[in-house]
Amino acid sequence: MAQNILIAFDDSENAMRAVEFVARSFKTDAKITLFHVLQDTAALCEMHSPELTEYFIAQQSNFCILEAQKRKLIEGGLQKATALLVKAGFPEDNIKSKIEVRKAGVARDLLSLSQSGFDVIAMGRRGLSGIKEFFLGSVSQKVFNAAKDVSVLIVN
Repeated sequence: MAQNILIAFDDSENAMRAVEFVARSFKTDAKITLFHVLQDTAALCEMHSPELTEYFIAQQSNFCILEAQKRKLIEGGLQKATALLVKAGFPEDNIKSKIEVRKAGVARDLLSLSQSGFDVIAMGRRGLSGIKEFFLGSVSQKVFNAAKDVSVLIVN
């Protein structure tokens, strides 16, 4: 039976290493979903209120341009990841990309999606500093600790 693999994806080298690991290590009949959680900062682009400071209003369009660029970077990374998987022998029909705006948090959104029939969550290990990781934890650590009924593969 083919595995259903969820790959947590952002525009980092760690995420691409997770894609490369899946490409090398899993059978090519697996179904793969590349999933990115988009931060909910785009709502700021649509914010129009008389209470906003003049500085924010003046900088709002610049911020919105950056948000659009970030989305393009993610989409480009997803295309590159898909091409890598296809080159490794995975049928393009078995590879999906999914971008969702953050709802409950990156780790919780990832875990929520994983409950819809995935066998494995594959993700890169984030390189936070020891102090930051101690206080905040990383997404991979949160997913690893909270996952139920799904295996978690953390690629270094």
